[in-house]
Amino acid sequence: MMIQLQSQVSSSFWPISPIPIEAPKGRMSVLNVRSGGRRGGIRCEAMAAGTGTGMGPYTGRDPNVKKAEWLRQKAPQGHKYEEVKESLSRLNLKTVCEEAQCPNIGECWNGGGDGISTATIMLLGDTCTRGCRFCAVKTSRTPPPPDPMEPLHTATAVASWGVDYIVLTSVDRDDLPDGGSGHFARTVQTLKTLKPDIMVECLTSDFRGDLTAVHTLLYSGLDVFAHNIETVKRLQRIVRDPRAGYEQSLSVLRHAKQSKKGMITKTSIMLGLGETDDELKEAMADLKAIDVDILTLGQYLQPTPLHLTVKEYVAPEKFVFWKEYGESIGFRYVASGPLVRSSYRAGELFIKTMVREMAYSSIGVPQ
Repeated sequence: MMIQLQSQVSSSFWPISPIPIEAPKGRMSVLNVRSGGRRGGIRCEAMAAGTGTGMGPYTGRDPNVKKAEWLRQKAPQGHKYEEVKESLSRLNLKTVCEEAQCPNIGECWNGGGDGISTATIMLLGDTCTRGCRFCAVKTSRTPPPPDPMEPLHTATAVASWGVDYIVLTSVDRDDLPDGGSGHFARTVQTLKTLKPDIMVECLTSDFRGDLTAVHTLLYSGLDVFAHNIETVKRLQRIVRDPRAGYEQSLSVLRHAKQSKKGMITKTSIMLGLGETDDELKEAMADLKAIDVDILTLGQYLQPTPLHLTVKEYVAPEKFVFWKEYGESIGFRYVASGPLVRSSYRAGELFIKTMVREMAYSSIGVPQ
Protein backbone atom coordinates (compact mmCIF):
# COMPACT_ATOMS: atom_id res chain seq x y z
CA MET A 1 0.00 0.00 0.00
CA MET A 2 1.41 3.42 -0.94
CA ILE A 3 0.16 6.85 0.15
CA GLN A 4 0.88 10.33 -1.28
CA LEU A 5 -0.10 13.26 1.01
CA GLN A 6 -0.05 17.01 1.14
CA SER A 7 0.47 18.59 4.56
CA GLN A 8 -1.86 21.49 5.29
CA VAL A 9 -0.29 24.92 5.08
CA SER A 10 -2.16 28.12 5.80
CA SER A 11 -2.83 30.01 2.59
CA SER A 12 -2.44 33.78 2.41
CA PHE A 13 -2.44 36.17 -0.51
CA TRP A 14 1.14 35.99 -1.81
CA PRO A 15 1.88 38.30 -4.75
CA ILE A 16 4.69 37.71 -7.22
CA SER A 17 6.24 40.02 -9.75
CA PRO A 18 4.32 40.47 -13.01
CA ILE A 19 5.23 38.04 -15.80
CA PRO A 20 5.51 39.67 -19.24
CA ILE A 21 3.60 37.93 -22.02
CA GLU A 22 3.01 38.74 -25.65
CA ALA A 23 0.18 41.13 -26.47
CA PRO A 24 -1.58 41.64 -29.80
CA LYS A 25 0.20 43.83 -32.39
CA GLY A 26 3.45 43.76 -30.46
CA ARG A 27 2.11 45.72 -27.49
CA MET A 28 3.32 44.70 -24.04
CA SER A 29 0.91 43.03 -21.67
CA VAL A 30 1.40 41.72 -18.17
CA LEU A 31 -0.01 38.65 -16.49
CA ASN A 32 0.10 39.22 -12.75
CA VAL A 33 -0.44 35.89 -11.02
CA ARG A 34 -1.25 35.83 -7.33
CA SER A 35 -1.92 32.82 -5.20
CA GLY A 36 -5.43 32.96 -3.81
CA GLY A 37 -7.14 31.38 -0.88
CA ARG A 38 -9.12 29.06 -3.13
CA ARG A 39 -8.30 25.37 -3.04
CA GLY A 40 -5.70 24.77 -5.72
CA GLY A 41 -6.61 28.08 -7.33
CA ILE A 42 -4.76 31.13 -8.65
CA ARG A 43 -5.91 34.67 -9.20
CA CYS A 44 -4.86 36.27 -12.47
CA GLU A 45 -5.03 39.93 -13.38
CA ALA A 46 -4.41 40.48 -17.07
CA MET A 47 -3.49 43.97 -18.14
CA ALA A 48 -3.04 44.07 -21.88
CA ALA A 49 -3.37 47.56 -23.30
CA GLY A 50 -7.00 47.68 -24.28
CA THR A 51 -7.42 43.89 -24.45
CA GLY A 52 -8.23 42.78 -20.90
CA THR A 53 -6.87 39.30 -21.62
CA GLY A 54 -4.22 37.17 -19.93
CA MET A 55 -3.67 34.86 -22.89
CA GLY A 56 -0.09 34.48 -24.07
CA PRO A 57 1.29 33.07 -27.32
CA TYR A 58 1.15 29.47 -26.07
CA THR A 59 -2.04 29.56 -23.99
CA GLY A 60 -5.80 29.39 -24.56
CA ARG A 61 -8.03 26.66 -25.95
CA ASP A 62 -7.48 25.34 -29.47
CA PRO A 63 -10.96 24.94 -31.04
CA ASN A 64 -9.55 22.41 -33.49
CA VAL A 65 -8.39 20.05 -30.73
CA LYS A 66 -11.30 18.29 -29.03
CA LYS A 67 -10.90 16.39 -25.75
CA ALA A 68 -10.74 12.68 -26.47
CA GLU A 69 -13.36 10.22 -25.21
CA TRP A 70 -10.69 7.95 -23.74
CA LEU A 71 -9.82 10.61 -21.17
CA ARG A 72 -13.18 10.34 -19.43
CA GLN A 73 -13.10 8.50 -16.09
CA LYS A 74 -15.79 7.12 -13.81
CA ALA A 75 -16.27 8.70 -10.40
CA PRO A 76 -13.94 7.04 -7.87
CA GLN A 77 -15.45 4.42 -5.58
CA GLY A 78 -14.60 1.13 -3.89
CA HIS A 79 -13.86 -0.21 -0.42
CA LYS A 80 -10.14 0.62 -0.36
CA TYR A 81 -10.78 4.06 -1.83
CA GLU A 82 -13.29 4.87 0.91
CA GLU A 83 -10.93 3.45 3.56
CA VAL A 84 -8.01 5.63 2.45
CA LYS A 85 -10.25 8.70 2.13
CA GLU A 86 -11.66 8.20 5.64
CA SER A 87 -8.24 7.76 7.25
CA LEU A 88 -6.88 10.89 5.56
CA SER A 89 -9.88 12.90 6.69
CA ARG A 90 -9.52 11.60 10.24
CA LEU A 91 -5.86 12.64 10.33
CA ASN A 92 -6.71 16.02 8.76
CA LEU A 93 -4.28 15.45 5.87
CA LYS A 94 -4.79 16.27 2.20
CA THR A 95 -3.39 14.41 -0.79
CA VAL A 96 -2.00 15.76 -4.02
CA CYS A 97 -4.35 13.25 -5.64
CA GLU A 98 -7.37 15.19 -4.35
CA GLU A 99 -5.96 18.70 -4.67
CA ALA A 100 -4.93 18.14 -8.30
CA GLN A 101 -8.13 16.19 -9.07
CA CYS A 102 -6.01 13.39 -10.51
CA PRO A 103 -7.99 11.16 -12.91
CA ASN A 104 -6.32 8.03 -11.50
CA ILE A 105 -7.39 8.55 -7.89
CA GLY A 106 -9.91 5.69 -7.93
CA GLU A 107 -7.56 3.18 -9.53
CA CYS A 108 -4.56 4.12 -7.40
CA TRP A 109 -6.33 4.27 -4.05
CA ASN A 110 -8.08 0.96 -4.79
CA GLY A 111 -4.76 -0.68 -5.67
CA GLY A 112 -5.34 -1.29 -9.38
CA GLY A 113 -4.79 -4.91 -10.33
CA ASP A 114 -1.98 -5.61 -7.86
CA GLY A 115 -3.68 -4.65 -4.60
CA ILE A 116 -1.04 -2.01 -3.78
CA SER A 117 -2.83 1.24 -2.94
CA THR A 118 -1.09 4.39 -4.14
CA ALA A 119 -1.21 8.05 -3.14
CA THR A 120 1.38 10.95 -2.85
CA ILE A 121 2.64 13.22 -0.01
CA MET A 122 3.57 16.81 -0.77
CA LEU A 123 6.17 18.43 1.48
CA LEU A 124 7.31 22.03 1.98
CA GLY A 125 3.88 23.62 1.61
CA ASP A 126 1.51 24.15 -1.30
CA THR A 127 3.10 27.25 -2.87
CA CYS A 128 5.86 26.98 -5.50
CA THR A 129 8.58 29.54 -6.25
CA ARG A 130 8.45 28.73 -9.96
CA GLY A 131 5.82 29.26 -12.62
CA CYS A 132 5.88 26.42 -15.15
CA ARG A 133 3.25 26.94 -17.84
CA PHE A 134 1.74 23.47 -17.53
CA CYS A 135 1.22 23.51 -13.75
CA ALA A 136 -1.69 24.88 -11.70
CA VAL A 137 0.12 24.95 -8.34
CA LYS A 138 0.07 28.36 -6.63
CA THR A 139 3.24 30.44 -7.02
CA SER A 140 5.05 33.06 -4.95
CA ARG A 141 8.57 34.38 -4.55
CA THR A 142 8.06 34.38 -0.77
CA PRO A 143 6.05 31.30 0.22
CA PRO A 144 5.46 30.51 3.90
CA PRO A 145 8.45 28.96 5.69
CA PRO A 146 8.48 25.16 5.99
CA ASP A 147 6.85 23.67 9.07
CA PRO A 148 9.77 22.30 11.15
CA MET A 149 7.46 19.63 12.60
CA GLU A 150 6.31 18.40 9.19
CA PRO A 151 8.93 15.60 8.87
CA LEU A 152 7.87 14.08 12.20
CA HIS A 153 4.14 14.56 11.67
CA THR A 154 4.26 13.12 8.15
CA ALA A 155 6.40 10.14 9.15
CA THR A 156 4.24 9.38 12.17
CA ALA A 157 1.06 9.46 10.10
CA VAL A 158 2.46 7.26 7.34
CA ALA A 159 3.95 4.73 9.78
CA SER A 160 0.61 4.46 11.59
CA TRP A 161 -1.15 3.24 8.43
CA GLY A 162 1.16 0.27 7.95
CA VAL A 163 1.87 1.12 4.31
CA ASP A 164 4.92 -0.47 2.65
CA TYR A 165 5.59 2.02 -0.19
CA ILE A 166 5.33 5.81 -0.07
CA VAL A 167 5.96 8.63 -2.54
CA LEU A 168 7.17 12.00 -1.25
CA THR A 169 7.18 15.05 -3.50
CA SER A 170 7.34 18.82 -3.04
CA VAL A 171 6.95 22.20 -4.67
CA ASP A 172 10.11 24.03 -5.82
CA ARG A 173 11.60 26.09 -3.00
CA ASP A 174 14.22 28.34 -4.60
CA ASP A 175 13.85 30.63 -1.58
CA LEU A 176 15.62 28.08 0.65
CA PRO A 177 19.45 27.81 0.61
CA ASP A 178 19.35 24.05 0.02
CA GLY A 179 16.15 24.06 -2.03
CA GLY A 180 14.44 22.11 0.73
CA SER A 181 16.64 19.01 0.41
CA GLY A 182 17.42 18.95 4.13
CA HIS A 183 13.71 19.03 5.02
CA PHE A 184 13.07 16.28 2.47
CA ALA A 185 15.92 14.17 3.91
CA ARG A 186 14.72 14.59 7.50
CA THR A 187 11.29 13.31 6.50
CA VAL A 188 12.79 10.21 4.87
CA GLN A 189 15.13 9.56 7.81
CA THR A 190 12.34 9.91 10.36
CA LEU A 191 10.10 7.63 8.35
CA LYS A 192 12.82 4.99 8.02
CA THR A 193 13.49 5.20 11.77
CA LEU A 194 9.84 4.61 12.59
CA LYS A 195 9.42 1.93 9.93
CA PRO A 196 12.75 0.60 8.56
CA ASP A 197 11.20 -1.73 5.98
CA ILE A 198 9.11 0.94 4.24
CA MET A 199 10.11 1.74 0.65
CA VAL A 200 10.39 5.45 -0.14
CA GLU A 201 10.27 7.15 -3.53
CA CYS A 202 11.17 10.87 -3.67
CA LEU A 203 9.96 12.94 -6.63
CA THR A 204 12.13 16.03 -6.34
CA SER A 205 12.81 19.42 -7.88
CA ASP A 206 16.16 20.08 -9.59
CA PHE A 207 17.41 22.03 -6.54
CA ARG A 208 18.68 24.68 -9.01
CA GLY A 209 21.22 22.13 -10.22
CA ASP A 210 22.87 22.01 -6.78
CA LEU A 211 24.30 18.48 -6.71
CA THR A 212 25.21 18.83 -3.03
CA ALA A 213 21.49 19.15 -2.29
CA VAL A 214 20.82 16.10 -4.46
CA HIS A 215 23.54 14.22 -2.56
CA THR A 216 21.90 15.07 0.77
CA LEU A 217 18.68 13.41 -0.33
CA LEU A 218 20.40 10.42 -1.94
CA TYR A 219 21.92 9.42 1.40
CA SER A 220 18.76 9.94 3.45
CA GLY A 221 17.61 6.35 3.00
CA LEU A 222 15.28 6.65 -0.01
CA ASP A 223 14.87 3.75 -2.46
CA VAL A 224 13.80 5.50 -5.69
CA PHE A 225 15.00 8.94 -6.85
CA ALA A 226 12.59 10.59 -9.29
CA HIS A 227 12.96 13.91 -11.09
CA ASN A 228 10.82 14.86 -14.08
CA ILE A 229 12.34 16.16 -17.31
CA GLU A 230 8.73 17.03 -18.34
CA THR A 231 9.16 17.49 -22.12
CA VAL A 232 11.54 17.23 -25.08
CA LYS A 233 14.58 19.46 -25.42
CA ARG A 234 13.10 21.98 -27.91
CA LEU A 235 10.05 22.73 -25.76
CA GLN A 236 11.80 23.21 -22.41
CA ARG A 237 11.75 27.03 -22.39
CA ILE A 238 8.10 27.09 -23.47
CA VAL A 239 6.87 24.48 -21.00
CA ARG A 240 9.04 24.95 -17.91
CA ASP A 241 10.12 27.86 -15.73
CA PRO A 242 13.33 29.48 -17.08
CA ARG A 243 15.20 28.31 -13.98
CA ALA A 244 14.65 24.71 -15.04
CA GLY A 245 16.33 23.15 -18.04
CA TYR A 246 16.94 19.98 -20.04
CA GLU A 247 20.66 19.66 -19.31
CA GLN A 248 20.15 20.60 -15.66
CA SER A 249 17.59 17.84 -15.21
CA LEU A 250 19.84 15.32 -16.96
CA SER A 251 22.66 16.37 -14.62
CA VAL A 252 20.51 15.74 -11.55
CA LEU A 253 19.42 12.29 -12.77
CA ARG A 254 22.98 11.39 -13.80
CA HIS A 255 24.34 12.38 -10.40
CA ALA A 256 21.69 10.33 -8.61
CA LYS A 257 22.63 7.21 -10.57
CA GLN A 258 26.39 7.65 -10.33
CA SER A 259 26.66 8.79 -6.72
CA LYS A 260 24.72 6.05 -4.93
CA LYS A 261 25.23 2.41 -5.86
CA GLY A 262 21.94 0.64 -6.44
CA MET A 263 19.87 3.85 -6.65
CA ILE A 264 16.84 3.47 -8.91
CA THR A 265 16.17 6.58 -11.01
CA LYS A 266 12.90 7.62 -12.60
CA THR A 267 11.55 10.44 -14.78
CA SER A 268 8.41 11.49 -16.64
CA ILE A 269 7.52 13.16 -19.95
CA MET A 270 4.20 14.75 -20.94
CA LEU A 271 2.93 14.20 -24.50
CA GLY A 272 0.60 16.39 -26.55
CA LEU A 273 2.61 19.62 -26.27
CA GLY A 274 3.75 19.68 -29.89
CA GLU A 275 6.71 17.32 -29.68
CA THR A 276 7.64 15.17 -32.70
CA ASP A 277 8.36 11.44 -32.66
CA ASP A 278 12.02 12.07 -33.43
CA GLU A 279 12.29 14.57 -30.55
CA LEU A 280 10.75 12.09 -28.13
CA LYS A 281 13.10 9.35 -29.32
CA GLU A 282 16.02 11.74 -28.77
CA ALA A 283 14.87 12.48 -25.22
CA MET A 284 14.44 8.79 -24.47
CA ALA A 285 17.92 8.09 -25.84
CA ASP A 286 19.39 10.85 -23.66
CA LEU A 287 17.69 9.39 -20.58
CA LYS A 288 18.80 5.87 -21.39
CA ALA A 289 22.38 7.13 -21.88
CA ILE A 290 22.48 8.17 -18.20
CA ASP A 291 20.91 4.86 -17.17
CA VAL A 292 17.50 6.06 -16.00
CA ASP A 293 15.59 2.94 -14.91
CA ILE A 294 11.93 3.96 -15.03
CA LEU A 295 10.08 6.21 -17.51
CA THR A 296 6.45 7.33 -17.36
CA LEU A 297 4.66 8.89 -20.33
CA GLY A 298 1.26 10.59 -20.07
CA GLN A 299 -1.06 13.01 -21.83
CA TYR A 300 -0.73 16.71 -20.95
CA LEU A 301 -4.10 18.10 -19.83
CA GLN A 302 -4.59 21.87 -19.67
CA PRO A 303 -5.65 22.95 -16.14
CA THR A 304 -7.10 26.32 -17.27
CA PRO A 305 -7.11 28.44 -20.47
CA LEU A 306 -4.22 30.42 -18.95
CA HIS A 307 -2.00 27.36 -19.15
CA LEU A 308 -0.30 25.79 -22.17
CA THR A 309 -2.55 24.79 -25.04
CA VAL A 310 -2.97 21.08 -25.77
CA LYS A 311 -1.61 20.53 -29.26
CA GLU A 312 -2.70 16.91 -29.59
CA TYR A 313 -4.56 14.20 -27.72
CA VAL A 314 -2.29 11.24 -28.29
CA ALA A 315 -4.15 8.01 -29.08
CA PRO A 316 -3.92 5.08 -26.61
CA GLU A 317 -2.37 2.96 -29.37
CA LYS A 318 0.50 5.43 -29.68
CA PHE A 319 1.13 5.22 -25.95
CA VAL A 320 1.37 1.43 -26.34
CA PHE A 321 3.93 1.98 -29.11
CA TRP A 322 6.02 4.23 -26.86
CA LYS A 323 5.92 1.70 -24.02
CA GLU A 324 7.18 -1.02 -26.34
CA TYR A 325 9.78 1.29 -27.85
CA GLY A 326 11.06 2.35 -24.43
CA GLU A 327 11.40 -1.23 -23.27
CA SER A 328 13.12 -2.18 -26.54
CA ILE A 329 15.91 0.36 -25.96
CA GLY A 330 16.55 -0.83 -22.44
CA PHE A 331 14.40 0.98 -19.85
CA ARG A 332 13.69 -1.44 -17.02
CA TYR A 333 10.11 -0.26 -16.68
CA VAL A 334 7.88 2.01 -18.80
CA ALA A 335 4.40 3.16 -17.77
CA SER A 336 2.75 4.76 -20.80
CA GLY A 337 -0.87 5.81 -21.23
CA PRO A 338 -3.11 8.88 -21.61
CA LEU A 339 -3.84 9.10 -17.88
CA VAL A 340 -0.45 7.99 -16.58
CA ARG A 341 1.15 10.48 -14.18
CA SER A 342 4.56 10.65 -12.46
CA SER A 343 3.50 8.63 -9.44
CA TYR A 344 1.05 6.39 -11.28
CA ARG A 345 0.93 3.06 -9.42
CA ALA A 346 4.45 3.75 -8.19
CA GLY A 347 4.25 0.92 -5.69
CA GLU A 348 3.49 -1.64 -8.37
CA LEU A 349 4.89 -5.08 -7.60
CA PHE A 350 7.50 -4.85 -10.38
CA ILE A 351 9.03 -1.67 -8.95
CA LYS A 352 8.98 -3.07 -5.43
CA THR A 353 10.78 -6.16 -6.71
CA MET A 354 13.31 -3.95 -8.51
CA VAL A 355 14.00 -2.04 -5.29
CA ARG A 356 14.75 -5.28 -3.47
CA GLU A 357 16.94 -6.60 -6.31
CA MET A 358 19.02 -3.41 -6.37
CA ALA A 359 19.35 -3.45 -2.58
CA TYR A 360 20.63 -7.04 -2.56
CA SER A 361 22.97 -6.34 -5.47
CA SER A 362 24.51 -3.32 -3.73
CA ILE A 363 25.57 -5.45 -0.75
CA GLY A 364 26.60 -8.49 -2.76
CA VAL A 365 23.78 -10.82 -1.70
CA PRO A 366 23.03 -13.46 -4.40
CA GLN A 367 19.49 -13.55 -5.80
